[in-house]
Amino acid sequence: MPALDPAFLAVQALSGLSSASSLFITACGLTIVFGVTRIVNFAHGSLYMIGAYTAATLVPRLLELSFGPVTFWAGILISAIIVGLIGVIIEVLLLRRIYGAPELFQLLATFGVVLVVQDLVVQVFGPQDILGPRAPGLRAPVEILGRRFPSYELVLIAAGPIVLGLVWLLLRKTRFGVLVRAATQDRDMVASLGVNQALLFTGTLFLGAFLAGLGGALQIPRVSANTGMDLSIIAEAFVVTVVGGMGSVPGAFLAALIIGQLQAFGILIFPKSTLVVVFLLMAVVLAIRPYGFFGRAEIGGGTHAVGIASRSPLPGRGLILLIVIAVLAAFPLVADAYLLKVATEILIFALFAFSLQLLIGVGGIVSFGHAAFFGLGAYGAALAVKWYGVSMEAALPLGLALAALGAGLAGAFVVRLSGIYLAMMTLAAAQILYAVAFQWVEVTGGDNGIVGVWPSSWASGPIPYYLLTAALTLITVLLLKRIIDAPFGYALRAARDSEARAEAIGLKVRQHRWLAFMIAGAAAGLAGGIYAFSRGSVDPSLLGISTSVDALTMLLLGGIQTVVGPLVGAAALHGLRDWIMPLTSLWRLLLGLSIIAMVLIFPRGLVGTVRDWWGARA
Repeated sequence: MPALDPAFLAVQALSGLSSASSLFITACGLTIVFGVTRIVNFAHGSLYMIGAYTAATLVPRLLELSFGPVTFWAGILISAIIVGLIGVIIEVLLLRRIYGAPELFQLLATFGVVLVVQDLVVQVFGPQDILGPRAPGLRAPVEILGRRFPSYELVLIAAGPIVLGLVWLLLRKTRFGVLVRAATQDRDMVASLGVNQALLFTGTLFLGAFLAGLGGALQIPRVSANTGMDLSIIAEAFVVTVVGGMGSVPGAFLAALIIGQLQAFGILIFPKSTLVVVFLLMAVVLAIRPYGFFGRAEIGGGTHAVGIASRSPLPGRGLILLIVIAVLAAFPLVADAYLLKVATEILIFALFAFSLQLLIGVGGIVSFGHAAFFGLGAYGAALAVKWYGVSMEAALPLGLALAALGAGLAGAFVVRLSGIYLAMMTLAAAQILYAVAFQWVEVTGGDNGIVGVWPSSWASGPIPYYLLTAALTLITVLLLKRIIDAPFGYALRAARDSEARAEAIGLKVRQHRWLAFMIAGAAAGLAGGIYAFSRGSVDPSLLGISTSVDALTMLLLGGIQTVVGPLVGAAALHGLRDWIMPLTSLWRLLLGLSIIAMVLIFPRGLVGTVRDWWGARA
């Protein structure tokens, strides 16, 4: 068998080292940026993509002037420097204005940057993939134990340790490096010592963007520059950063080495493991070492959340509730079938976002993988219909139960963590379930999903199904609000604000968080089940990262401190998509700019900012 051939194993190991080296260079920048600024920078993958496109365009033109290795590598470095300067521009124009905002809003802003960059890259470089030139002097393969191996891959293997050594020297032997390491440990203390944080953050963003651009530029002899590069690299870069320990460059290097070898040999042992092996590694490491290989607990706790108000500041809440019920009930009288479909989806995703509100706004539990429970609810209901032929009335509770069970299993590990490590563990759970749904074709239908999931006859029309969705959403939100205002909700707030003090007064913090995780998962599962019957089908995209990002976006746009925020956020996001997408092919650009504008203008969300403005006037 080829797998037992020593030459084959050696070549496969070298391929893993090459991939690990490339991944480390990109992830190293993300590690340094997060360590200093605490920004979960989703746009890091966009900088990687810009580096690849810039190098694939610039290097061939330089080689026309002077062909040789020096010109090629100079083009690679120039491309990385250009990306570094773009990182500075992003920091000065956007990130510097929101450093004081809740960290989740910073995440939302960088997601807006991702959308903007995707369209700008197409406009600047064109829609076609661009294959860069092969490195001069490294075109012929080398023989290793009788097998051919690309010589450029050997250069990439050496590039990782070289970058590691240079970054180590920078961090250990320069004043800037000392400040970076100090800010990684305690940036508030660095600020109190009089260090110019704005300048420090700008320098850090340049370094991080330079490394992302370098990682992308080095890929041009291997793969073509394409518009999918940003999302394909960012997930793995986050895994490397978290597994190694946030802010730890040596940890990132070790994590990249392990991931590279797992990807090289895992596909031989478990051919269907390609989508899940990276996230399985992260889940196992965080379960054993909650802060990664060389990470440390975050100083000050860092919940990454903003607390929801315990009670509405507006008088006449009962009257407001009656008005909301009346508006929802009367909407079918003025809406056509299309508007009813849109309103149904808005209500479903409002419920989905509100379930996340319980975790983030009340419990300080940030979930990057809440789509796991939305998808479990959808698949649970769909499988009940497909395999057992049950009606919608029985399938919805079954989907809810499956989501609650999945949330309970994931929550048992999640509640042991905190901050970004907790968030990434939820992402790992969602990606593992996504891989199962995508590759377990016999049960889930694979990427084709499950079709024929239709509601009962009495609810099959647009108006009955809208009214059913409105009733279930309203009842569930009121139940969740009751839980938020109950002693259980106050216990979650106490643990969110100070876990040490909450435990000191006898609260069982982990038990409360675990129960909150199950409740939120059940509510998300109900939303997923309703969504499955509204579409008539389910597919793995319901478990994907984009679905989790949608929930976060709706919650943050509406206002994480408010009860009606998720409904407003769901309506705003759907409105942006329905109005912008049909108007232009540049809908990602306009949607991204809209999200960035909302973050800058409404730093507490639409409802939260209006409420604060109203309170200030009053």
